[in-house]
Amino acid sequence: MKIEKLNPAFKDYLWGGVKLREVYHKPCDLEKVAESWELSTHPAGQSKITGGERDGMELSAYFAANPQVLGEHCQAFESFPVLIKFIDALQPLSIQVHPSDEYALQVEHEYGKTEMWYVMDCEPGAFLYFGVNRELTREEFRRRIEDNTVEEALNRVEVHPGDVFFIESGTIHAIGAGILICEIQQNSNCTYRVYDYGRTGADGKPRELHIEKALAVSRLSPSAAAARQNAPQAVPGGEVTRLASCRYFTTDRVKVETALTLEAGPESFLSLIVMEGQGSAAGPENVVEFRAGDSLFIPAGSGRIEISGPCTLAATRV
Repeated sequence: MKIEKLNPAFKDYLWGGVKLREVYHKPCDLEKVAESWELSTHPAGQSKITGGERDGMELSAYFAANPQVLGEHCQAFESFPVLIKFIDALQPLSIQVHPSDEYALQVEHEYGKTEMWYVMDCEPGAFLYFGVNRELTREEFRRRIEDNTVEEALNRVEVHPGDVFFIESGTIHAIGAGILICEIQQNSNCTYRVYDYGRTGADGKPRELHIEKALAVSRLSPSAAAARQNAPQAVPGGEVTRLASCRYFTTDRVKVETALTLEAGPESFLSLIVMEGQGSAAGPENVVEFRAGDSLFIPAGSGRIEISGPCTLAATRV
């Protein structure tokens, strides 16, 4: 099977910027390009194959016609388990929380959401919220939402390019203004909005909050505050750093100095998100050129993939 390059689905949420179009050359005419869903089979926004004999095919259709490309580990899931996106936050996102699988399946009839953030770029002094800064009761949490002081109880973390945050379901969080993120997450769009700075939507009305559901699922004890940093491992032609690993995905940062080899075994597909630089990926059947912002899908069982750089990639498997 061939390496496939993907086109994303775009979202124009009110807090979005224009970097995805102007810096990463995303083909999008929306005024604001808040998110690009780079690897997605979610019905709210599907990626499509671009180029070759499958040009324009939705990713879910490709998987349905070629289930072997997913690999053995995906057989444990009812549906494709991963969604990968870029997020350009010109303004802060709402303070929010995602439910667990158990709660979401019972209440929303879809899976919950655990995710990982990789900070690709940010303005000086940019920050995000990651959990609470002390033990809270649900009564205090509710009161702070109602009297607009909830930010005082959150753990504020200044960010820098290369920082990594693993956001388990139940962790209260918010991406701040001036941050560009690559997010690897469960294939879910289930979000409970806790606080939104009094903003209004396109209809002129305040955006909906989900306070009761958020109270039911939020973890009100402090989480690990520091950005996760694992030691890089030198490999011929570059280095590999494990960013996160959970039931739904395992992601490495791959820095290619000149050229290196990755392996797509029978156990899982390999997703490559190009975060910096440019180069090419050569598999057994084709070679695909890429640049920063591109998304490549490598079928399970493809074997050795030769990556030429210099570039930095997020390499994700199940």
